[in-house]
Amino acid sequence: MAWHAIIQNAKVFDGSGAPGQVMDVAFRDGRIAAMGRQLPTAGTAVVEDKAGCWMLPGLMDIHTHEDLEAELDPGLPEVVRHGTTSVIVGNCSIGLAFGAQRNNRQDPIVDCFARVENIPKSVLRKAAEKAVWDNPADYMRHLDELPLAANIAPFVPHSMLRIEVMGLQDSITRDPDAAEVARMVGILEEAMQDGYLGMSTDGLPLHFLANQPNVKKRIPTQYAPFSEYKALTDVLRRHDRVWQMTPATDNGSLTLKLFMLTSGRLYGKPLKITALAALDSANNRQTKAQALLFAHLLNSRLLQGNFKMQCLSAPFRIYSEGVVSPLAEANPLMRRLIETELEDVEARRKILNDGEFVEAFRQMWNRGKSGFNLGHLRRRLRLEREFLTRDLNDMHIFRVPVSGWVGQTLQFAYLRYQAWRADEAVVEDPEELRVFKALGKGVRDDGEFFLGLLNHYDRDLYWHYVNANRDAEVVKALLLHPKLMPGFNDSGAHVTNMAYFDGNLRALAIALNDSEQTFSYMVRRLTTEPAEFFGLDVGRLALGARADVTLVDPQALAAYDGEASVKYVYRDLFDCHQLVNRSDGVVPGVYVGGQKVWDGNAFTAAHGSASLGQAIRVAAA
Repeated sequence: MAWHAIIQNAKVFDGSGAPGQVMDVAFRDGRIAAMGRQLPTAGTAVVEDKAGCWMLPGLMDIHTHEDLEAELDPGLPEVVRHGTTSVIVGNCSIGLAFGAQRNNRQDPIVDCFARVENIPKSVLRKAAEKAVWDNPADYMRHLDELPLAANIAPFVPHSMLRIEVMGLQDSITRDPDAAEVARMVGILEEAMQDGYLGMSTDGLPLHFLANQPNVKKRIPTQYAPFSEYKALTDVLRRHDRVWQMTPATDNGSLTLKLFMLTSGRLYGKPLKITALAALDSANNRQTKAQALLFAHLLNSRLLQGNFKMQCLSAPFRIYSEGVVSPLAEANPLMRRLIETELEDVEARRKILNDGEFVEAFRQMWNRGKSGFNLGHLRRRLRLEREFLTRDLNDMHIFRVPVSGWVGQTLQFAYLRYQAWRADEAVVEDPEELRVFKALGKGVRDDGEFFLGLLNHYDRDLYWHYVNANRDAEVVKALLLHPKLMPGFNDSGAHVTNMAYFDGNLRALAIALNDSEQTFSYMVRRLTTEPAEFFGLDVGRLALGARADVTLVDPQALAAYDGEASVKYVYRDLFDCHQLVNRSDGVVPGVYVGGQKVWDGNAFTAAHGSASLGQAIRVAAA
């Protein structure tokens, strides 16, 4: 028989969790046409011997914002090169399902994405200009027409749904009336019939709008009353679809009520919920314990839920350009600086030169660090409610004009400043001397020193901090926990703040360094398990399945260091810099619809030019 292509002699892990087996796999018409030993090759266009490689189903990235990148670069290169062949978009209540939704009063894609996902407004405007459809059905058809190199499955984004029905301004200032809720329900019902995954919402108190006059307002989903959530999730429950949500960490009672919507015992049928995120916070050790408690309680026989909290396969390292950081949004003082336009350095410096602001910042910075008080006790016990560190020892410099500081902590720079203040002769570097003279000798503490650097360098002070997942063994335990779900890579968002495009590879490397059996289980958790949970026909290697395939080099994977993979590159299509990952040598081949799109060193001619990926729909229950 003639096949389009045959991959020979790879060890195949089919996604079931079973041990790998060496065999040949043949592709025809975008599907897996044969699997076995020594398949006939006569008439086959492409025959590749991949002895020594391991073959996996194409990996799934379950939490991305690649919907924006798909409009500008449909080859989705930053996920594909790491073996990901299916991505889920429309997360966090924001997305493109309703098109640009622009009028003379609102620009929702720019307004919602800019601060929530830390994407420059210039990039968002480019994406919005391409979003010419105006309803979820047409968006699906649009995705089918793009030359995608990975499959895309979208959620209906709740913030955009509210804007569609109520308008942006009303969606953040009042509750919907009964007719508006009914219209939202009707639109969501139609989207479920069109094959959407479900709906996404968001409750994190970090997510604010980016355009005047609403920079102090959160995104629309966060203004929904419980009755609205209930009406919309009833649609999802009826269709057995997924609710992607992020809890309101500042409103425990609402979070509990929303989590309880998963309960089949209370509501007659379980509602599938995937929530962010099971992290081992550096500031609050209760975060992980609470995530595991909910995972057990909500999925228990008592409540009969179907609840999967997502977990990250890496240290949760956040990069910050000066003050621009997703975690800084949680701090009201830092947020004042972020509310300015990204390019408006002078507006930020005006705030930083305000004496009252400086004193308020110093008070916040030093709170709980000394003395006999509750704040100090909470800090000692790792029970703070802080998202961002207030310790210069935790803050590592990635880029700054003082070359001797790069790779050091901000505490190192502070000690250098103190040494200069005592004896100016110790500083010889002209740039270091320039910044210290600009600060002067009156800086009173490390918090004021940090503000001084922000004032002097603005976004040229580029630093990073590990907010969670510092313990590798804890990360491994979370990834392997059967009631959690590996994911939460945020691929395509936070363009200069995070880089977890390789999140799946990091999870596989952790598993492989435990055992080959654990590796096979992790393959299942990154392919078949999420595909079944979301109701998608991907993520397995079997006769008739889509020929979406990833090859890995097991030796290179075992030695892979994801932390060392982060690169800061310029993306021409975005016209801005971005943090990405480079796993060169780990993935020798990626195939989508039976066509090779990545050969281990470069993308093939088919990548980004042929429609190999597609909009993948959930079949009606």
